[in-house]
Amino acid sequence: MIASNPFAELAAIIPPTAMQAYVLLMLLLVVAGTILDMRHKKSARYFFENARKARKNATRTLSTGEKSTLALKTVAKEVLASGEFDNSKRRISHLFTMYGFMIFVVTTAILIFGYPTLSDPAPSILPLLWRLGAAMLCLGGYWFWFSIRVDVASEGVKWYHLNGRGDLFIVGLLGMATFALLWSFTTGLGALNMLFFVLFIAFSTLLFGSVYWSKFAHMFFKPAAAFQKRVIKADGSRENMPAIYDLSDPEVQARFPDIPTYMGANPPNMGLGIKREAANHF
Repeated sequence: MIASNPFAELAAIIPPTAMQAYVLLMLLLVVAGTILDMRHKKSARYFFENARKARKNATRTLSTGEKSTLALKTVAKEVLASGEFDNSKRRISHLFTMYGFMIFVVTTAILIFGYPTLSDPAPSILPLLWRLGAAMLCLGGYWFWFSIRVDVASEGVKWYHLNGRGDLFIVGLLGMATFALLWSFTTGLGALNMLFFVLFIAFSTLLFGSVYWSKFAHMFFKPAAAFQKRVIKADGSRENMPAIYDLSDPEVQARFPDIPTYMGANPPNMGLGIKREAANHF
Protein backbone atom coordinates (compact mmCIF):
# COMPACT_ATOMS: atom_id res chain seq x y z
CA MET A 1 0.00 0.00 0.00
CA ILE A 2 2.74 2.48 0.90
CA ALA A 3 4.35 1.99 -2.52
CA SER A 4 1.15 2.60 -4.49
CA ASN A 5 0.35 5.85 -6.27
CA PRO A 6 -2.88 7.15 -4.64
CA PHE A 7 -3.48 9.65 -7.43
CA ALA A 8 -3.44 6.94 -10.08
CA GLU A 9 -6.10 5.02 -8.15
CA LEU A 10 -8.11 8.24 -7.79
CA ALA A 11 -8.12 8.57 -11.60
CA ALA A 12 -10.97 6.05 -11.69
CA ILE A 13 -13.17 8.73 -10.09
CA ILE A 14 -11.57 12.05 -11.01
CA PRO A 15 -10.02 12.62 -14.47
CA PRO A 16 -6.24 13.19 -14.39
CA THR A 17 -6.75 16.45 -16.29
CA ALA A 18 -8.89 17.74 -13.40
CA MET A 19 -6.16 16.89 -10.90
CA GLN A 20 -3.54 18.55 -13.08
CA ALA A 21 -5.73 21.64 -13.47
CA TYR A 22 -6.10 21.81 -9.68
CA VAL A 23 -2.32 21.71 -9.18
CA LEU A 24 -1.84 24.50 -11.72
CA LEU A 25 -4.58 26.52 -10.04
CA MET A 26 -2.81 26.19 -6.68
CA LEU A 27 0.41 27.34 -8.33
CA LEU A 28 -1.35 30.40 -9.75
CA LEU A 29 -2.83 31.15 -6.31
CA VAL A 30 0.65 31.06 -4.76
CA VAL A 31 2.07 33.40 -7.42
CA ALA A 32 -0.87 35.81 -7.20
CA GLY A 33 -0.89 35.75 -3.39
CA THR A 34 2.85 36.39 -3.19
CA ILE A 35 2.64 39.33 -5.60
CA LEU A 36 -0.32 40.82 -3.71
CA ASP A 37 1.49 40.33 -0.41
CA MET A 38 4.59 42.09 -1.71
CA ARG A 39 2.50 44.97 -3.05
CA HIS A 40 0.52 45.33 0.15
CA LYS A 41 3.51 45.17 2.50
CA LYS A 42 5.80 46.90 -0.03
CA SER A 43 8.49 44.41 0.95
CA ALA A 44 10.11 44.35 -2.49
CA ARG A 45 10.17 48.16 -2.64
CA TYR A 46 11.71 48.32 0.84
CA PHE A 47 14.27 45.68 -0.07
CA PHE A 48 15.50 47.48 -3.21
CA GLU A 49 15.49 50.91 -1.58
CA ASN A 50 17.41 49.55 1.38
CA ALA A 51 19.94 47.92 -0.95
CA ARG A 52 20.36 51.22 -2.85
CA LYS A 53 20.99 53.17 0.36
CA ALA A 54 23.47 50.54 1.51
CA ARG A 55 25.46 50.84 -1.72
CA LYS A 56 25.84 54.57 -1.12
CA ASN A 57 27.26 53.96 2.35
CA ALA A 58 29.52 51.08 1.35
CA THR A 59 33.21 51.49 2.17
CA ARG A 60 34.30 48.95 -0.44
CA THR A 61 32.95 47.41 -3.63
CA LEU A 62 32.39 43.68 -3.63
CA SER A 63 33.59 41.71 -6.62
CA THR A 64 31.40 39.25 -8.47
CA GLY A 65 33.33 36.41 -6.88
CA GLU A 66 32.74 37.76 -3.39
CA LYS A 67 29.01 38.17 -4.04
CA SER A 68 28.85 34.63 -5.42
CA THR A 69 30.58 33.33 -2.29
CA LEU A 70 28.12 35.20 -0.08
CA ALA A 71 25.21 33.80 -2.10
CA LEU A 72 26.54 30.25 -1.66
CA LYS A 73 26.99 30.81 2.08
CA THR A 74 23.43 32.12 2.29
CA VAL A 75 22.07 29.06 0.50
CA ALA A 76 24.17 26.68 2.61
CA LYS A 77 23.35 28.23 6.00
CA GLU A 78 20.12 30.23 5.94
CA VAL A 79 18.29 28.27 3.21
CA LEU A 80 19.42 24.64 3.45
CA ALA A 81 20.31 24.53 7.16
CA SER A 82 17.99 27.22 8.62
CA GLY A 83 20.98 28.68 10.43
CA GLU A 84 19.04 31.78 11.51
CA PHE A 85 17.42 29.76 14.32
CA ASP A 86 19.55 29.72 17.49
CA ASN A 87 17.12 27.42 19.24
CA SER A 88 18.05 23.87 18.23
CA LYS A 89 14.50 22.50 18.73
CA ARG A 90 13.00 25.26 16.60
CA ARG A 91 15.64 24.69 13.94
CA ILE A 92 15.13 20.92 13.74
CA SER A 93 11.35 21.35 13.66
CA HIS A 94 11.70 23.87 10.84
CA LEU A 95 14.01 21.59 8.86
CA PHE A 96 11.61 18.64 9.10
CA THR A 97 8.73 20.87 8.03
CA MET A 98 10.63 22.56 5.20
CA TYR A 99 12.14 19.43 3.64
CA GLY A 100 8.94 17.47 4.20
CA PHE A 101 6.97 20.15 2.37
CA MET A 102 9.44 20.24 -0.52
CA ILE A 103 9.47 16.45 -0.93
CA PHE A 104 5.68 16.25 -0.65
CA VAL A 105 4.96 19.00 -3.19
CA VAL A 106 7.53 17.85 -5.75
CA THR A 107 6.48 14.20 -5.63
CA THR A 108 2.81 15.21 -5.82
CA ALA A 109 3.48 17.09 -9.05
CA ILE A 110 5.52 14.21 -10.49
CA LEU A 111 2.88 11.61 -9.63
CA ILE A 112 -0.03 13.65 -11.00
CA PHE A 113 1.64 14.84 -14.21
CA GLY A 114 4.03 11.96 -14.90
CA TYR A 115 2.05 8.92 -13.75
CA PRO A 116 -1.62 9.97 -13.74
CA THR A 117 -3.23 6.52 -14.20
CA LEU A 118 -2.69 2.89 -13.24
CA SER A 119 -1.61 2.20 -16.82
CA ASP A 120 1.40 4.43 -16.13
CA PRO A 121 2.92 2.75 -13.05
CA ALA A 122 5.15 5.07 -11.04
CA PRO A 123 8.49 3.90 -9.63
CA SER A 124 7.83 2.67 -6.09
CA ILE A 125 10.28 5.21 -4.68
CA LEU A 126 8.00 8.12 -5.63
CA PRO A 127 4.93 7.10 -3.57
CA LEU A 128 7.28 6.22 -0.72
CA LEU A 129 8.87 9.68 -0.90
CA TRP A 130 5.40 11.26 -1.09
CA ARG A 131 4.38 9.60 2.17
CA LEU A 132 7.77 10.28 3.74
CA GLY A 133 7.44 13.98 2.90
CA ALA A 134 3.97 14.11 4.45
CA ALA A 135 5.23 12.27 7.55
CA MET A 136 8.19 14.66 7.93
CA LEU A 137 5.82 17.61 7.53
CA CYS A 138 3.60 16.21 10.28
CA LEU A 139 6.56 15.54 12.57
CA GLY A 140 7.98 19.04 12.24
CA GLY A 141 4.60 20.75 12.23
CA TYR A 142 3.10 18.96 15.22
CA TRP A 143 6.36 19.36 17.16
CA PHE A 144 6.09 23.09 16.56
CA TRP A 145 2.37 23.22 17.38
CA PHE A 146 2.38 21.20 20.60
CA SER A 147 5.84 21.96 21.97
CA ILE A 148 7.41 25.12 20.61
CA ARG A 149 4.40 27.28 19.83
CA VAL A 150 2.82 26.64 23.22
CA ASP A 151 6.06 27.13 25.18
CA VAL A 152 4.87 29.06 28.25
CA ALA A 153 8.23 30.76 28.68
CA SER A 154 8.08 32.20 25.18
CA GLU A 155 4.47 32.84 24.24
CA GLY A 156 2.21 30.88 26.55
CA VAL A 157 -0.25 29.98 23.77
CA LYS A 158 -2.57 27.05 24.44
CA TRP A 159 -2.58 24.36 21.76
CA TYR A 160 -6.30 24.81 21.14
CA HIS A 161 -6.13 28.58 20.68
CA LEU A 162 -5.98 29.79 17.08
CA ASN A 163 -4.22 33.03 16.32
CA GLY A 164 -6.43 33.98 13.36
CA ARG A 165 -4.43 34.72 10.23
CA GLY A 166 -1.17 34.02 12.05
CA ASP A 167 -2.00 30.31 12.18
CA LEU A 168 -3.36 29.89 8.64
CA PHE A 169 -0.01 28.68 7.35
CA ILE A 170 0.70 26.01 9.95
CA VAL A 171 -2.95 24.85 10.12
CA GLY A 172 -3.03 24.49 6.33
CA LEU A 173 0.26 22.56 6.33
CA LEU A 174 -0.74 20.18 9.10
CA GLY A 175 -4.22 19.59 7.72
CA MET A 176 -2.90 18.93 4.22
CA ALA A 177 -0.20 16.46 5.32
CA THR A 178 -2.33 14.70 7.93
CA PHE A 179 -5.33 14.06 5.72
CA ALA A 180 -3.12 13.16 2.77
CA LEU A 181 -1.64 10.32 4.82
CA LEU A 182 -5.03 9.25 6.18
CA TRP A 183 -6.48 9.29 2.66
CA SER A 184 -3.63 7.20 1.24
CA PHE A 185 -3.83 4.63 4.06
CA THR A 186 -7.62 4.15 3.87
CA THR A 187 -7.83 3.25 0.20
CA GLY A 188 -10.78 0.99 -0.40
CA LEU A 189 -12.72 2.05 2.71
CA GLY A 190 -15.37 3.91 0.73
CA ALA A 191 -16.95 6.91 2.45
CA LEU A 192 -14.20 7.26 5.07
CA ASN A 193 -11.54 7.36 2.38
CA MET A 194 -13.50 9.97 0.41
CA LEU A 195 -13.96 12.07 3.58
CA PHE A 196 -10.21 12.15 4.14
CA PHE A 197 -9.66 13.08 0.49
CA VAL A 198 -12.13 15.97 0.69
CA LEU A 199 -10.40 17.25 3.85
CA PHE A 200 -7.00 16.84 2.14
CA ILE A 201 -8.17 19.03 -0.75
CA ALA A 202 -9.87 21.51 1.60
CA PHE A 203 -6.72 22.10 3.66
CA SER A 204 -4.53 22.19 0.53
CA THR A 205 -6.78 24.90 -0.88
CA LEU A 206 -6.64 26.75 2.44
CA LEU A 207 -2.84 26.62 2.44
CA PHE A 208 -2.23 27.73 -1.13
CA GLY A 209 -5.25 30.02 -1.37
CA SER A 210 -4.43 32.03 1.76
CA VAL A 211 -0.91 33.09 0.77
CA TYR A 212 -1.92 36.76 0.85
CA TRP A 213 -2.97 36.48 4.52
CA SER A 214 -0.52 33.86 5.81
CA LYS A 215 3.23 33.48 6.29
CA PHE A 216 3.66 31.50 3.08
CA ALA A 217 5.15 34.38 1.08
CA HIS A 218 7.95 34.99 3.57
CA MET A 219 9.77 31.87 2.39
CA PHE A 220 10.52 33.66 -0.90
CA PHE A 221 11.67 36.90 0.75
CA LYS A 222 13.81 35.48 3.58
CA PRO A 223 16.70 34.16 1.41
CA ALA A 224 17.01 37.55 -0.35
CA ALA A 225 16.99 39.37 2.98
CA ALA A 226 19.62 37.00 4.40
CA PHE A 227 21.85 37.54 1.36
CA GLN A 228 21.48 41.32 1.63
CA LYS A 229 22.41 41.14 5.31
CA ARG A 230 25.67 39.41 4.40
CA VAL A 231 26.38 41.96 1.65
CA ILE A 232 25.97 45.03 3.87
CA LYS A 233 28.26 43.46 6.44
CA ALA A 234 30.92 42.66 3.85
CA ASP A 235 30.89 46.01 2.01
CA GLY A 236 31.00 48.07 5.21
CA SER A 237 27.65 49.82 4.76
CA ARG A 238 26.34 48.16 7.95
CA GLU A 239 22.76 49.17 7.12
CA ASN A 240 23.42 52.72 8.32
CA MET A 241 24.47 51.45 11.75
CA PRO A 242 27.62 52.89 13.38
CA ALA A 243 30.85 50.99 13.07
CA ILE A 244 32.11 48.73 15.88
CA TYR A 245 34.98 50.64 17.51
CA ASP A 246 37.77 49.66 19.86
CA LEU A 247 36.97 51.95 22.80
CA SER A 248 40.55 51.85 24.04
CA ASP A 249 41.90 53.19 20.71
CA PRO A 250 43.25 56.77 21.22
CA GLU A 251 41.90 57.86 17.82
CA VAL A 252 38.42 56.63 18.73
CA GLN A 253 38.63 58.42 22.11
CA ALA A 254 39.72 61.62 20.36
CA ARG A 255 36.73 61.35 18.03
CA PHE A 256 34.35 60.61 20.90
CA PRO A 257 35.66 62.53 23.96
CA ASP A 258 32.87 61.27 26.20
CA ILE A 259 34.34 57.74 26.16
CA PRO A 260 37.31 58.47 28.49
CA THR A 261 35.15 60.90 30.48
CA TYR A 262 32.61 58.27 31.44
CA MET A 263 34.50 55.01 30.95
CA GLY A 264 38.16 55.88 31.53
CA ALA A 265 41.18 55.64 29.25
CA ASN A 266 40.98 51.85 29.18
CA PRO A 267 37.28 50.90 29.09
CA PRO A 268 36.59 47.50 30.66
CA ASN A 269 35.26 44.57 28.75
CA MET A 270 31.49 45.02 28.90
CA GLY A 271 30.83 41.28 28.81
CA LEU A 272 28.65 39.12 26.60
CA GLY A 273 25.50 41.21 27.08
CA ILE A 274 22.44 39.45 25.70
CA LYS A 275 24.63 36.58 24.57
CA ARG A 276 25.50 35.75 28.16
CA GLU A 277 22.69 33.18 28.19
CA ALA A 278 22.06 30.87 25.26
CA ALA A 279 18.75 31.33 23.47
CA ASN A 280 16.16 28.95 24.89
CA HIS A 281 13.15 29.93 22.83
CA PHE A 282 12.88 31.98 19.65
